Amino acid sequence: MSNQPNVGSTWSNLEKNTFRFFSIFFFIQVLPFDSRFFQQLVSVDLFSISYRDIFYLSRYSPSFVGHDNLINWIIVGVLAGIGAIIWTKVDTTSTDYNKLYYWLRVLLRYRLAIGLIAYGFIKLFPLQAPLPSISNLNTNYGDFTAWKLFSLGLGVVPNYQSFLGLVEIVGGLLLFNRKTTTIATLIIIPFTGNVFVSNIAYEGGEYIYSFYLVSIALFLFAYDARRLFSLVSLELPTAPHSFQPVFSEQWQKARLTIKTTFIFFFVILYGYKTYAGYKESPYQFPKKAGLPQAEGIYNVSVFSVNDSILPYSKTDSTRWQDVVFEKWNTISIRSNRPVKIAHTKTEEIFQNDSDRSYEYAGSQGRHYYSYEWDTSNNVLHLKNRNPNHSNESLTLHFTQPNDSTFVLKGINEKRDSVYAVLNKINKKYLTFEAQKTGRRRGLKL
Repeated sequence: MSNQPNVGSTWSNLEKNTFRFFSIFFFIQVLPFDSRFFQQLVSVDLFSISYRDIFYLSRYSPSFVGHDNLINWIIVGVLAGIGAIIWTKVDTTSTDYNKLYYWLRVLLRYRLAIGLIAYGFIKLFPLQAPLPSISNLNTNYGDFTAWKLFSLGLGVVPNYQSFLGLVEIVGGLLLFNRKTTTIATLIIIPFTGNVFVSNIAYEGGEYIYSFYLVSIALFLFAYDARRLFSLVSLELPTAPHSFQPVFSEQWQKARLTIKTTFIFFFVILYGYKTYAGYKESPYQFPKKAGLPQAEGIYNVSVFSVNDSILPYSKTDSTRWQDVVFEKWNTISIRSNRPVKIAHTKTEEIFQNDSDRSYEYAGSQGRHYYSYEWDTSNNVLHLKNRNPNHSNESLTLHFTQPNDSTFVLKGINEKRDSVYAVLNKINKKYLTFEAQKTGRRRGLKL
């Protein structure tokens, strides 16, 4: 609020009108008024709850039109303006809103805390931006979108990502005590503000939600902004707020129990579940294992279509250049064939492998295929993972003359016969080697 109410005295009309608008605005922004929240809530199985369930509950923001767009904010602003006008007409006797202001701050403190902690834990245990896959490491820099480059850049420094997550968690925990709220906002505003700016600069999809968190932090900071300016900048004697809440109602006396339960669910339980997910099943890449001992990049030394051998070429849209087998059941093929880029800019925690798009989202230059294999007949069934190329599939018989060679022969979705000889490249990656020896020791690739 731009006009800080002078607690302990009668509020001016401007202060009351400003508070009426912002209180309605933030009540609508924080309380669940659309069906998405309740659909998510009823789908949660308390006996097998996952960090995914808690993350989506924590990430809620109201949506009247679409999801996470400025039109929703305009609608909320209009509703808040109408409500403030009606409130002004109805309430002609109140001299201040100190008590309501206190409870609004409580609501916003807890809402902001769980929003930060939800993202903090998936950074602390580096799930949000994992180490790049082998396919990502063998994709040209210019074939990535700006947002994918940002995410990959964060993924190669997991310790820094964990530090960023710790900052968010500390900021969130400080919000659970009203005495440390201003300190929390001094951490949150520049940190989450940087997230907001990064999403704009790198064309991410979280700029609306990050600004949503920043706006709450700014509102909370406004409570002490004038006094901080007076104390720190003007170096004047500054008294604290004189308003003290009185908890006389029976349900208010149970607030410590409610607070403890809240913190247990959104901090302790969520943190434990996130750590378990990090150890057992990171959510960005598929969890189904690929062919044993096949992981790596392979040069395509021989390639033919319909028995016509195609020489190696970086410009041929048909000829494969190299093939990557990930440790999960993904095969990526690099060629000059165009890729319709799939975009996944908002943070999504998918349960099913078929929905996990991180490895191919925001990337061109390679086509990504999930595969099933029949070990008894040595057959691979490939399907393009990109929804823009979902009609593409291949059925390939494979043989392994030795540990470093695959011979593939079969047909694609056009019923063309395909033949390829793959030779494994013994390639080392600085990112992975540094993890083994430590970044401060000498590395030899």
